[in-house]
Amino acid sequence: MNTQNEKYASCDLVNFTIRDMTECGRTLRNIGKGAKNMEEVASRIVHYLYNNLIDGASGNRASSLVRFFKTHTYEKLDDELQNFSRSMLGDYSILPDMKCLTLLATDGENPEWNSRKTSKGHKAIPLPSEQSVQQIPMIRTLILQLGLSISMIVKPDPKLLLDSGQNTYNVFHVSEATDSLHIPAQKEFVIPYGIKSVLGFGGVLPSGDLFAVIMFLKVPVSKEVANFFKTLSLNIKIAVLPFENAVFA
Repeated sequence: MNTQNEKYASCDLVNFTIRDMTECGRTLRNIGKGAKNMEEVASRIVHYLYNNLIDGASGNRASSLVRFFKTHTYEKLDDELQNFSRSMLGDYSILPDMKCLTLLATDGENPEWNSRKTSKGHKAIPLPSEQSVQQIPMIRTLILQLGLSISMIVKPDPKLLLDSGQNTYNVFHVSEATDSLHIPAQKEFVIPYGIKSVLGFGGVLPSGDLFAVIMFLKVPVSKEVANFFKTLSLNIKIAVLPFENAVFA
């Protein structure tokens, strides 16, 4: 079954309802059927969200860019991603068990946003310490707003994973992206692409790795709408869970 080619009903993101949440949740929960790895599932997820969440007033896509990230251990990355991560490390030393926030899938209006391999700055962002994460405003805020601790993501503690895995996480929500300290590249991205709001949702896998979808939106999204995505994060977790040991295509 090629889920990528299936037709889905569109949902108005500005006026998102419980019914929309239920329909999207059902789709996302089953979107991994027939996939061979997590990267393939992640690609289906961002493709679905990018193409089927719309601005009801215009009928246009609600998102400019949708991305799926997962933390991944440095030593398990391929050579290309290790080299990229190493180039961003600065003064920090390379440790084999260092976590890297790794881009698994991306879909957007700019052609170079449609492959993780053509990403210029986000292929594999190293997270060598809590201090380093504190210096990356969007990642720091994403982790904290999801209801997690930075220490849990940088160095997962197996004793805490069971409890954290049971939580229903909050969402990362920036209602007004323009001039927000949490959203970088204002002049290069936010303003020219008309980004109004940013919405992120995700959680923690049994391995302790974080997964997160981040949507950069061309429509304003209220807190009430953002809260519906708490449930969708659990549906995505169900979809990607079978592929923890088969991540990359």
